[in-house]
Amino acid sequence: MNKTVLITGATSGLGYEFVKMFAADGYDLVLVARNKLKMEEIKSHYSNSKVTVIEKDLSNQYAAKEVFEEVKAAGITINTLVNNAGFGLMGKFDELQISKQSEMIQLNITALTELTYYFLPEMRNSSNAARILNVASTAAFQPGPLMAVYYATKAYVLSFSEALAEELTDTNVTVTTLCPGATKTNFASVANVEKTKMFSGAMSSQEVAEEGYRALLSGKRVVITGSTNKLGAYAAKFLPRSLAAKIAKYVAKEA
Repeated sequence: MNKTVLITGATSGLGYEFVKMFAADGYDLVLVARNKLKMEEIKSHYSNSKVTVIEKDLSNQYAAKEVFEEVKAAGITINTLVNNAGFGLMGKFDELQISKQSEMIQLNITALTELTYYFLPEMRNSSNAARILNVASTAAFQPGPLMAVYYATKAYVLSFSEALAEELTDTNVTVTTLCPGATKTNFASVANVEKTKMFSGAMSSQEVAEEGYRALLSGKRVVITGSTNKLGAYAAKFLPRSLAAKIAKYVAKEA
């Protein structure tokens, strides 16, 4: 049986880097994103892999279940799940549109949780190794004024993933949480944080994806990319939460 990975947010940034890495290792690919034309373009570059394209906006209710149903209808078995899709918004909580913030919660939290829920039973019942990679952020380690909801969603991803990893101890399934800091992807322009202090030393998406990929294959539970980000996440454990929030607010301002 061929190894098959499902990757959300597969058309750009970390998602596209993961596509390249899994394809190079001989995986069949299930790509999930909103941009069907871009996915079809990516598919045309990987004739040596079976590539299935699913056009879906995971910020919509029920989208995750629809993805699962389409995968099952196609007779595809998923061995590796990469929950990469997500976005952030910069601004004061009460000044940002609540509809967009609700979409963020739906995508960053609900879709990730539901996809994991639907695919996990089959992964557990497989006799082969199965892997889940959930993309969180260094934002998971402290509160984030001016990006309050985004930081909170990533704290959920980290907590959920670590708990699930422990539940799955002694099974064939591992759960890895990738916690990058600022990364050069479309995220910065969507979130309107390109000119902030936090993005002054952004890592490349390739660097981040490579660290995440190695951690996934080795079964590591949490990987924080970049030495500076590791130090910051470690320090956040010992700082008073109020001070950590002030620091996060400072780096959210324009450089």
